[in-house]
Amino acid sequence: QLQLVESGGGLAQPGGSQRLSCVVSGFTLDDRAIGWFRQAPGKEREAVSCISRGGLINYVNFVKGRFTVTRDGAKNTVYLQMDNLKPEDTAVYYCAADGGTTYWRCSFGLSDYHDWGQGTQVTVSS
Repeated sequence: QLQLVESGGGLAQPGGSQRLSCVVSGFTLDDRAIGWFRQAPGKEREAVSCISRGGLINYVNFVKGRFTVTRDGAKNTVYLQMDNLKPEDTAVYYCAADGGTTYWRCSFGLSDYHDWGQGTQVTVSS
């Protein structure tokens, strides 16, 4: 059974940092691309970043230079390091696994991701 579990959310001050973790089970990070998404209240879920099966990482423009994705295959964990946080980063953050197709590419399309974590709340406020 495929499972993704996010952790690490909470309250952060503007300009601060947080690191989210996504622990996966039932598959390895070589099998599936992992995407990070977020959903703010009243808004649609949107992509933040993704890491392909081969380790290629993409970021959406509004997080480039602030967010960093890494992974630890031995721990089956993908991390989202968020620096210089802004109030508009407040959202529930989700990680998700795609269908396991292309090795060196990953998608920002929500419909390409079949398995989702439960989400973790990140609140950026002074």
